[in-house]
Amino acid sequence: MDVNNKIIGLASDHAGFQLKQFVMAYCREHGYMYKDYGTYTEESCDYPDFAHALALGMKEGEAAVGIAICGSGEGIAITLNKHQHIRAGLCWMPEIAHLIRQHNDANVLVMPGRFIDTETARQIMDEFFTTDFEGGRHQKRVEKIAVQ
Repeated sequence: MDVNNKIIGLASDHAGFQLKQFVMAYCREHGYMYKDYGTYTEESCDYPDFAHALALGMKEGEAAVGIAICGSGEGIAITLNKHQHIRAGLCWMPEIAHLIRQHNDANVLVMPGRFIDTETARQIMDEFFTTDFEGGRHQKRVEKIAVQ
């Protein structure tokens, strides 16, 4: 996935805030542009507010892909996947990031802020951003995801 000259949308709740700070540093280190859809503090908040903001930003073309983080990753992933144009995949290891890109053409990487360290997050993002969608037999499966 080529993210050069594309904006990466970021979203988290309070439990993902610290890891999101690391993600922003990672983006700056790699020269990736990003837009932060919140939250902006560690004060308790509701992950759907920021998941919806990211999904709408992607729908409107403000961001090409996204990274989202909450405590377990599950809540924000569930919320993101309610949007028809989003394919969010929860990753806790680099191999999962590889597969969600290669087989599912995921456009949002979700990470569990309370369960991975920054080195694991770095490896996951490296894999997510360097793996292309394989297409082929996987293309027809991806096309069947959207509810008509």
